Amino acid sequence: MKVLITGGAGFIGSHLAERCITDGHFVTIIDDISTGQIRNVQLLEKSDRFRLIVDSITNLATLEPMVREADLIYHLAAAVGVKLIVREPVATIETNIRGTEVVLHLANKWRKPVILTSTSEVYGKNTVSPFKEDDDMVFGPTTHARWSYACSKAIDEFLAISYHRKKRLPVIVVRLFNTVGPRQTSQYGMVVPTFVRQALQNNDVTVYGDGSQSRTFTYVSDVIDALVRLPQHEKAFGEVFNIGGNEEITILNLAKVIKERAKSNSKIVTIPYDQAYEPGFEDMPRRVPDISKIGRAIGYQPRIPLTEIVDRVIDYFRKDPSFV
Repeated sequence: MKVLITGGAGFIGSHLAERCITDGHFVTIIDDISTGQIRNVQLLEKSDRFRLIVDSITNLATLEPMVREADLIYHLAAAVGVKLIVREPVATIETNIRGTEVVLHLANKWRKPVILTSTSEVYGKNTVSPFKEDDDMVFGPTTHARWSYACSKAIDEFLAISYHRKKRLPVIVVRLFNTVGPRQTSQYGMVVPTFVRQALQNNDVTVYGDGSQSRTFTYVSDVIDALVRLPQHEKAFGEVFNIGGNEEITILNLAKVIKERAKSNSKIVTIPYDQAYEPGFEDMPRRVPDISKIGRAIGYQPRIPLTEIVDRVIDYFRKDPSFV
């Protein structure tokens, strides 16, 4: 197949591109390199099955020929990371909504299937957990920039599902829960690479809030496997799927695990949310996925346990300390 990946120079997109090329497909990436990095895909440029276009997905003149020739589109291009979202709320909203609008419009014009990556953030402050795909979304006030990302991704989902229902466009929506692995940067506040970098440098490991908030973490290869298998399942189109891990851990305990496995002398310190982000910042106390739906669809189960995920990220940062 000819596979188009928007945002393909990012952490997840670059791993997806590798997998698609390994599977024998031709891959085109479009990325404006605002949060992705050329170094993520440098090795792929040696392949005659790979092409990188540096441009915005909102540039229709560039994107339309790529959509027209594609057999399958993975739409990953989006603003990422809580720090970036709080710092650049306008760019977050415009990038997510406008970009998705353009991709879906062109995909519908040329009748191309789309896998849209969304986020666990769309569940917002809902206290029912684990989250099921049909659970309510509960957002905070519009005066808190933190919720702009969740709302914009929710609009993306509404738009994608509407295209499927009204125009019969083949679309699958996936909500990703804390994907982790090599090439994930700590630059935008991603917790595992941030803790690992701090621990390896024997700096303070900075836990935001009191650390009681809990999450699950999924190794990137498990996520990629699900992304590749879902479009092969005809009944997946028009549906929403959680993709995540099944080992829940508090952020404070995560810091302890990383410090121990890195053999670090770091201190673990807590920083109030107001100091870390912005006054009035709100976080989700528990973000855990129900993955039974995707399990029924394609037999998905995460295979890499949390301690191995941590060990792999530590090993990656030790081999390439320049990757921040």
